[in-house]
Amino acid sequence: MKTIKFSALFSALLIACGLYAQGAAATAADNSTPVHHHRHAAHLKHHPHHGHHRLSRHRGKHQHKSMVATRTVYRSGLHLQSDAVMVLDARTGKMLYSKNEDKTVPIASISKLMTAMVVLDAHQDMDEPLTVSAADVDTLRHSASRLPVGTTLSRRHLLLLALMASENRAAAALARNYPGGMVAAVAAMNNKARELGMMHSHFIDPTGLHAENQSTPADLARMVEAAHNYAEIRTDTTTHAWDLDTGRRLISFHNTNPLLKSQSWDIGLTKTGFINESGKCLVMQASIDAEPIVIVLMHSWGRYTRFGDANRVRDWLRSTLHRPMQLSGTE
Repeated sequence: MKTIKFSALFSALLIACGLYAQGAAATAADNSTPVHHHRHAAHLKHHPHHGHHRLSRHRGKHQHKSMVATRTVYRSGLHLQSDAVMVLDARTGKMLYSKNEDKTVPIASISKLMTAMVVLDAHQDMDEPLTVSAADVDTLRHSASRLPVGTTLSRRHLLLLALMASENRAAAALARNYPGGMVAAVAAMNNKARELGMMHSHFIDPTGLHAENQSTPADLARMVEAAHNYAEIRTDTTTHAWDLDTGRRLISFHNTNPLLKSQSWDIGLTKTGFINESGKCLVMQASIDAEPIVIVLMHSWGRYTRFGDANRVRDWLRSTLHRPMQLSGTE
């Protein structure tokens, strides 16, 4: 009797060990090939009457939820240091990569893209001279500016400096001279966000100095797509440098994105941002192997991390764009 019980116990132990070994082998196989599971697959729909692309979303009664058709699985890994990311194929609207795409974060000077759009939408005289005043000085963070109070520039050149060099005083002057003033300009920014379907975005100032200027990578992808439809924004954000002759001295302004100097990039629109709460931010529309791609990199740390992440996205896409994508079922 004791022999029978011992044999039964030994057999059960062997079976348990076999099941454990199978599970361990499966886990090892999964870990040997990095896989990114995208919980939300987003699709951009073109609305010719509005002149921009919209990222289609389904909103429930209590929360915002992406419409999901398929889950895309990439067998080659992409490891980015930015905390919130969205990478889209701008031509098809397919989400190529995402990381915390619905996370609401401060967006700093990325806000200036929205400022630029509402200024251009107002159809004011772009050659009208505007003077930078004390009201345009940053009293919140006391950030430095190379644009002296009393400087008079055309609205066109203030827009250039706001987008290219991220000059806060230029952005403030543009909003202050918007029809109805600063309050009306910020209201227009929030209205524009709603029109674009940016349901998780909010603006309270035109510069991005306020941490309450917030959005998500998914919303910012919409904003980049919309901003790319403005020729002035495409030109200004990709201008390398501009010199201001004050009469006393020449002040040189430079683009805040060093990737524009690289011949390995074909950038159609770009904007950087930084405040302590947002970390380093970068959004771009760029052609990679002739494919228009929207890249949103938020909440990055380190001086060059966001640019390094952009290079990693580019290199990863070049190795995967023309490779068949594997789809794993529907949800």
